[in-house]
Amino acid sequence: MSVAFTKEGDSEAFAADLPDRPISTHPNLVTTEGLAQIEAELASARAAYSSAQSAGGAADGDRTAMARATRDLRYWSARRATAQLLERDPDKTVVQFGDRVTFEREDGRVQTFRIVGEDEADPAQGSVSYVAPIARALLGKAIGDSSPAPGGEVEITAIG
Repeated sequence: MSVAFTKEGDSEAFAADLPDRPISTHPNLVTTEGLAQIEAELASARAAYSSAQSAGGAADGDRTAMARATRDLRYWSARRATAQLLERDPDKTVVQFGDRVTFEREDGRVQTFRIVGEDEADPAQGSVSYVAPIARALLGKAIGDSSPAPGGEVEITAIG
């Protein structure tokens, strides 16, 4: 049977219908580095969009590239528009957004994470989002404080 008589489309047409990247409902808090990262991603998305347009856009060129560029441009534009730069209050001695926190778990493991915005979080690189359960357990606590956290109790040993 000919493809013309089926509901199957070509893979490029399906790829061109990329869903939007989900945008968090939480406030878009960012560190200085996070804001710079968003601005770099936005510039990259603008460049990809311009490149896809000059290649012919959705009519002639690769519809997948145009769809991806458009989706990323919408996402990073929204993230830049809602970014709220939050700087550390130097007068506070408790864990705050942007801090690097070292804590000890009940099993003796010592871990260090920096608490950052959602777009810059990368646990493998030592940063977690401020909405992550471990970050919520640490925020507002001081050195020596214990807090229930996923996986058991943790004790804060350093804030930097």
